Amino acid sequence: MRLEGKVAIVTGAASGFGKGIAERFVREGASVLIADLSAEAGEAVAAALNEERPGAARFVRTDVSRDADTAVAIATAVEAFGGLDVVVNNAGYTHRNKPMAEVTEDEFDRIFAVNVKAIFLSVRHAAPYLEAKGGSILNIASTAGLRPRPGLTWYNASKGAVITATKSMAVELAPKKIRVNCLCPVLGQTGLTSTFLGDDTPERRAQFLATIPLGRMSTPEDIANAALYLSSDEAAFVTGVALEVDGGRCI
Repeated sequence: MRLEGKVAIVTGAASGFGKGIAERFVREGASVLIADLSAEAGEAVAAALNEERPGAARFVRTDVSRDADTAVAIATAVEAFGGLDVVVNNAGYTHRNKPMAEVTEDEFDRIFAVNVKAIFLSVRHAAPYLEAKGGSILNIASTAGLRPRPGLTWYNASKGAVITATKSMAVELAPKKIRVNCLCPVLGQTGLTSTFLGDDTPERRAQFLATIPLGRMSTPEDIANAALYLSSDEAAFVTGVALEVDGGRCI
């Protein structure tokens, strides 16, 4: 119960890392608003969590790149649960692994809208509520922002922006007692796996795994454990950190 009594918003929580974070937060005592574009999957996650702990979760269909959607999601969390303590900006988007010159303008715009602009919108609406008690913002970046590789150039750039923004936000929001950190996961078993790899073949997976000293991809549980620590009071003196959850990939 390390988040007992806390209220959290997790974006992109209908699947993958976000779902793992939402599940762990509820089990640790938090009330969680699930914000995701996928209504069917998001409602299913909320329903499952409410079976575990009645009233612990709500779903709001949210396009995190839209200001109005973000405002509604945050207002709903505050109204439903009585406040806001933690915001996890997890929703992400990428282009298929390919040469940077082949990425379309629409793909580029969507990457930066979901991965970067969404954080701008989230903080603008959430900060006044987080300031009330001293809260936590957790941005999900990527090892791609620390150890970029060809084929995902514009995705890499967006995650580099997340890391830099996290550190700047941490300094600027510190006087308001709001902590800001980010996680840098290595490739995991999510819906984006095949997009990152380009061709999801045993050979490509083996090639990628050879770059991870601990020899496996990340899991939602790995990311949820790290998110739990950084969002809990145990990390009360931790801000501006880009925590690598990568099995040694960035060494």
